[in-house]
Amino acid sequence: MSKHEKKAVFGSAQIFQAVASSFARLNPVYQLRNPVMFIVYVSAIVTTVLCFYDTGDGGKTWFVAAVCIWLWFTSLFANFAEAIAEGRGKAQAASLRAAKRDIQVKKLRSIDNRQDYMGTSSSLLRKGDLVLVEAGQFIPGDGQVVSGVASVDESAITGESAPVIRESGGDGDAVTGGTRVLSDWLVIKITSDPGESFLDKMIALVEGAKRQKTPNEIALAILLAGMTIIFLLACATLLPFSLYAVEKNGAGTVVSITVLVALLVCLAPTTIGGLLSAIGIAGMDRLVQANVIAKSGRAVESAGDINVLLLDKTGTITHGNRQAVAFVPVDAVSMQQLAEAADLSSLADETPEGKSIVQLSRSKYGIAVRDAKSLNAAFIPFSAETRLSGITVKDSQILKGAVDSIERHVVRLGGAESPEARAEADKIARAGGTPLLVARDSKILGVVHLKDIVKHGIKERLADLRRMGIKSVMVTGDNPLTAAAIATEAGVDDYIAQATPQMKLAYIKKMQEGGELVAMVGDGTNDAPALAQSDVAVVMNTGTQAAKEAGNMVDLDSDPTKLIEIVEIGKQLLMTRGALTTFSISNDLAKYFAIIPAAFASTYPALMALNVMQLSSPESAILSAVIFNALIIVFLIPLALKGVKYRPVGATKLLQRNVLVYGVGGVIVPFIGIKAIDMVLTALGVV
Repeated sequence: MSKHEKKAVFGSAQIFQAVASSFARLNPVYQLRNPVMFIVYVSAIVTTVLCFYDTGDGGKTWFVAAVCIWLWFTSLFANFAEAIAEGRGKAQAASLRAAKRDIQVKKLRSIDNRQDYMGTSSSLLRKGDLVLVEAGQFIPGDGQVVSGVASVDESAITGESAPVIRESGGDGDAVTGGTRVLSDWLVIKITSDPGESFLDKMIALVEGAKRQKTPNEIALAILLAGMTIIFLLACATLLPFSLYAVEKNGAGTVVSITVLVALLVCLAPTTIGGLLSAIGIAGMDRLVQANVIAKSGRAVESAGDINVLLLDKTGTITHGNRQAVAFVPVDAVSMQQLAEAADLSSLADETPEGKSIVQLSRSKYGIAVRDAKSLNAAFIPFSAETRLSGITVKDSQILKGAVDSIERHVVRLGGAESPEARAEADKIARAGGTPLLVARDSKILGVVHLKDIVKHGIKERLADLRRMGIKSVMVTGDNPLTAAAIATEAGVDDYIAQATPQMKLAYIKKMQEGGELVAMVGDGTNDAPALAQSDVAVVMNTGTQAAKEAGNMVDLDSDPTKLIEIVEIGKQLLMTRGALTTFSISNDLAKYFAIIPAAFASTYPALMALNVMQLSSPESAILSAVIFNALIIVFLIPLALKGVKYRPVGATKLLQRNVLVYGVGGVIVPFIGIKAIDMVLTALGVV
């Protein structure tokens, strides 16, 4: 369970606020937003009026009043579900707003002189301004580090307590307003105007101020409204039908308006109608808890429907850099000799690959720790032209580099190529690794095996996606041989090798033309065209401005694997909505057997044969159904907020499970609930 899932569904403070909000939402203008619950609202008003007139229920004003009270409760409970969902967002917005503060900052006049600044308020900063932020100070707005390196506490935004390093250049140059510099200093170029920062967008999102209903949610609302209208027309025809039947038979009593109102409310899909908005809000809330900003609800919903997922190899499927995993000596050279030479050749190599060679030589082969000064060595830096790097010690050169480059260097010094080294290098390349040759002067000593390290657990997560019917596609700039090896190890379904922006864009278009919904994660300007084309486009917070503008979601954690979590959140949203819709529609069956015999028994006594639950009286049957109809909304609020438990299964299995659990359950539960309420009412002497 993630840190986000461990949060309580709601606390006592939120409950009290939601109760107050439930009454405030009884405003008719607000109720009109939900046609299904508006019918309940109007029905409550009608029964309230009937309490003061001749009810037609044989003087049973208490019965009309009881129905009236529970209809008001039904409206309030639906309001409560929406209010409690929004309350969670408002509580989170309050904590985010605490991180948004107006502070005094040092606005630089020039990037070249950190002493040349003017004091100003952070609220006056504009896009393009340069600010100096030193240890202990808060970063005043979203920006890009243009100078300096420092550790930054981002816990106010991401929830992670461990500080991160932010520096100019590379993937770690983006900073978020409201975070705090812990050490050193940074010169930051502000990239957003006031009111447009990620913090502002998160606050608006979690408060629900800009939440728009998704197309699926709108379609379902239209369906529910249509069903309600059908039930309304059906119930409206029952009164004249009852009048005609009583007049023709000369016996029985006409069905009352109160009973017809109760019948309409119970048969309309009030359960899902009351919870639909809460389900959507809670889904967006789960996304925010995962530190993802969505530009639209459509993107979240699309995430639940995608069936093709494009994943960048480096940083997503594999760790960001290749690592040395083995040394292979050749031509009678000992392992110790090769390890020592590889260590020396990498002492000045500050790349992750070079550092991994040093770490491997010392941890596995016990090479002693040495520094450059004690060796009196001259370092040979890597260059794109030579594709070599190393060290000169006591007139001896120790180098490592690409196979062809080392071979040319050795031959130039009068040495010979090593067929054994070439064979080992080819073997490593066929396995998807990167071979580096190590040479001392004119002799090749062996091969260093560099390998992309597939992230732990990624294969299992991709297998989960496959069970859900989602095809995973790895995108990489590697050659086809390396790409195939990594794809096999990671368990992806397909791969695009030597990928260019044009190739990625063409692949996405091809999938979409075939009716597929495509998701992609990216962070670079070269990803922008493909991101803009994708149905779900997740951009890293550390990504370029072009990428952020092209995407429809931004991950504040800059975790490339977050896309998989986003897919799960989208799936869970759709699963929850589908499950509760199934339950809501199926539980009408029990209400038929409760209300219809009770409503028309006085007109057609034979209908009492349908009273299979053996409810004690017509009044008890109707009142029990109305009470159950109200209370079931309350009992389902936690499920609407938490969401149905995510299971990586295909659409067919998911439909079968929903029909079995929520369809059959939706039929059985009301029979039990209505009968239990009837027994309680009878025991209390209410009916």
